Amino acid sequence: MSTLGFREAFEALVPDAAAPAWLGDLRREAFQHFEAAGFPTRRQEAWRYTNVSAIAETTFELGSDAGEDASVTRAVNGAAFGETAATLVFVDGRFAPDLSRTLPEVATSLSVSWAGGSTGRPGPLGELVDPKLHPFAALNTAFLCDAARIEVPQNVTLEKPIHLIFVATPGARRVHHPRILVGARASSRATVVADFVSASPEVSFCNAVTEIEVGPGANLDFVLCQRETSPTFHVSNLAARVDRDARLATHTLCLGGNLVRNDLQVRLVAEGAECRMNGLYLGTDRERIDNYTEVCHEAPHGTSAELYKGILAGSSHGVFRGRVIVAPDAQKTDARQQNPNLLLGAGAEVNSRPQLEIRADDVKCSHGSTVGRLDEEAIFYLRSRGVGTEHARTMLGQAFAAEIVDAVPDQGLRDALLALITARLWTTGEAS
Repeated sequence: MSTLGFREAFEALVPDAAAPAWLGDLRREAFQHFEAAGFPTRRQEAWRYTNVSAIAETTFELGSDAGEDASVTRAVNGAAFGETAATLVFVDGRFAPDLSRTLPEVATSLSVSWAGGSTGRPGPLGELVDPKLHPFAALNTAFLCDAARIEVPQNVTLEKPIHLIFVATPGARRVHHPRILVGARASSRATVVADFVSASPEVSFCNAVTEIEVGPGANLDFVLCQRETSPTFHVSNLAARVDRDARLATHTLCLGGNLVRNDLQVRLVAEGAECRMNGLYLGTDRERIDNYTEVCHEAPHGTSAELYKGILAGSSHGVFRGRVIVAPDAQKTDARQQNPNLLLGAGAEVNSRPQLEIRADDVKCSHGSTVGRLDEEAIFYLRSRGVGTEHARTMLGQAFAAEIVDAVPDQGLRDALLALITARLWTTGEAS
């Protein structure tokens, strides 16, 4: 599949005057990796169930960075969910200061750092996601113009979440490449919410990359909320490194899109590291949502627990492939993985492949997957208590999703997510 359109856009890219010299080299190297690899195809095992030709064959345009557009403001306001420690808004991948509220020394953007004279390359930029293995991540780096930069200092606890909002300006075939860098230093504690929203119902492409470092004894919750409109193409790569006695919890909520692909890789690199991965994907019509996760246990006494749930209506297609890799030295590992799915439409489909690759002999590991439909006896019970059929189906869908939503650490965000999920269930056709 051709990469020509992106080559033309890359050659036309005008560098920021304040950007450091190393950025140009990083971009060029990344684009070389992208062109060498090309777009992934279904011949590759990791992409077996997902065809990205619709992205490859569409000519996208970089946004105009018009942060004052009224529809952008409405999208940002609609994403609000309660009190936050900071709210950072990025329009077409660039920081929008007039729509944001930063937290000095903790939550800001790379462009602000550059304007302030900081020219060093921030860790973990480009260190955790391998552009040679992930063509879309290489494409993101090639068009890197800004990034959300979160640095939680040692021993600091943030009581309220940091909210990152990413939106593209209105217009057909817009593309933006959000970048997120998170560092939770030793014994810190924080919640970061990455929110991807739409400013218009037009076809667009969001290609995001997140890199996370969790220091010794730190505790980080990272929420990825993908709630763009149905014509959206959304590809996301998240890579994390978790240190000794640290905990990372990821909450991935995919609430629709033409084609959605999330890659999530977590490395537990030191003794006592812990990872919890929660996910919910809700597809309608002919949407396709693909989640590919990988947990690498590289040290003893590591713990991972993964629960991804799918709700698929209409003729939507869900994919889950989860790998748990236990290295030879990672004795006393405790790893669990579950992927239950609920099919609401006669044409709905799911491919589920939980996998264990165990190279140590003193471990506790389990995995499983289920696929089912709504319990007709439960629907009959609710109807016998005066609940209408449409309401009964929605209530059962809510109950199925509740375990994932309840794990999100902020009450305001939980309420907002539940409202979004309920609205989606009411409009699924078969579910309502």
